[in-house]
Amino acid sequence: MRCAHAVSSRARVDRGSHRKSHITREFAARAGQGGQGGQGGQGGQRGQRGQGGQAQTTLTQEAKVLTHDSISPAIRNAEYAVRGELAIRAEHLRGQLDSSPSSLPFSQITNVNIGNPQQLKQKPISFIRQVLALATYPALMDDPACASLFPPDVVNRAKTLLKAAGGSVGAYSHSKGVPLIRESVAKFIERRDGFPADPENIFISAGASPGVQTVLQTIISHPSVGILIPIPQYPLYTASIALFNGTPVPYYLSEENGWSLDTQEMEKAIVEARAKGVDVRAVCVINPGNPTGSVLSVENIREIIRIAARHRLVILADEVYQENVYIRDRRPFHSFKKVVKSLGEEGANVELFSFHSVSKGVVGECGLRGAYFEAVGIDPAVIDQIYKVASINLCPNVLGQIAVECMVNPPKQGDPSYEVYKKETEGIYDSLRRRAFKLADAFNTLTNVSCQSPDGALYLFPQIRLPKNALEEAKRRGKVPDVFYALEMLDATGVCVVPGSGFGQKEGTFHFRSTFLPPEETFDEFIERLREFHERFMVEYS
Repeated sequence: MRCAHAVSSRARVDRGSHRKSHITREFAARAGQGGQGGQGGQGGQRGQRGQGGQAQTTLTQEAKVLTHDSISPAIRNAEYAVRGELAIRAEHLRGQLDSSPSSLPFSQITNVNIGNPQQLKQKPISFIRQVLALATYPALMDDPACASLFPPDVVNRAKTLLKAAGGSVGAYSHSKGVPLIRESVAKFIERRDGFPADPENIFISAGASPGVQTVLQTIISHPSVGILIPIPQYPLYTASIALFNGTPVPYYLSEENGWSLDTQEMEKAIVEARAKGVDVRAVCVINPGNPTGSVLSVENIREIIRIAARHRLVILADEVYQENVYIRDRRPFHSFKKVVKSLGEEGANVELFSFHSVSKGVVGECGLRGAYFEAVGIDPAVIDQIYKVASINLCPNVLGQIAVECMVNPPKQGDPSYEVYKKETEGIYDSLRRRAFKLADAFNTLTNVSCQSPDGALYLFPQIRLPKNALEEAKRRGKVPDVFYALEMLDATGVCVVPGSGFGQKEGTFHFRSTFLPPEETFDEFIERLREFHERFMVEYS
């Protein structure tokens, strides 16, 4: 909690120093305008005579309004490790390979730092892309060749969605999202959970991240508002809480028990934070887990809901990996909505936001930026305010909305597109499952590495026990030990992972997160590169 308070207090100090320094700079700049011969003092403005005798002025660097010190301290304090130092270094090396292919000990950069399936050659689902093609260029439907290129259910879906969207994907839609698409989402939720959903309580968003940020921005009304976040966590949460000037309240997951939630740990975090004056209002839960790959049991979900009810907390359920569950018979996915409703009166007063996205699952359409969130048990007056915020942003992008509709309302058995859709989605899922277990097994054979079972999501989060000499070398270079290890891996293999310190981890432990998204036909070579580097690293620093 000390670091959480430090963020808030540092933000207040920065705001005060910014205000003072900005006034000083502004005064100096204005004073410079009155200098003799059109010249101001050092760091002010210099006047020069242009054509026609008019004075031309240019601002020197010192007089710029926007500097690192003058921008919002919330922006400066926000960190996002997934696209941080390692990703920047990887892009530099990629440029080096482009200009000098033989200058490095590898031939390509492999980005396993981010869950971006199509970047690593996962093929898009034909049905979704076909509907998008016709929606983007409707004139194709008038071409005689259309019937030979597109199945009739694709044509019908594109026509239906275009009509519902106002006739063109280039037109603004309803700010919550196209009503027909929200109705499809509501039907999907009802089929999944067995409980009705109200389309008016569903918002389509341009990816799950903006949806999460909208909700967090709504909840955080002052700097002492606390948001419970799991550790390790997806950096979206700490970064967004910093942006909105709130207070993160960490609760630690139990690695020894498959990254499950320790409810006593969560309650302890709540009580301790509130004793320090933190207004703890919400709890974020990522299920299936990112970066851990864990899947919560229904018993664990019930416990979280009961804690939320007892301590009056809003639940933010990040469920974007709900299709990525690899041990369905032992640890199936259960939505928070379903469990809340199944509790009857016990869950009647629970406030819940749940999120889903087209970026993950087997769809993997990260670039289309399509997602939704559902508000359950939320005060209608609050939903109206969220609607207002959505209206300020005009609307989510319409192509992303169409992708959401195709995800929640896929071809059904008997439809012309069904067999191809079934083959493609099952093929992607089966391959992901094979790659998840293969990489986990490989990590568990490495010296001083242990990796929990990949129950779900797109990631593994192995723990690495670094030798003393490696810790000393990291300190000498001014690096966190797992950052040092990951940078060494990148420079030796071209494989870009994310250090565990970017997600949070128990003190004294070191991890890294890797996706298992490289193409399956390259997987053996990918694993061998990692193995050779790791064992060489361990020998070098032992």
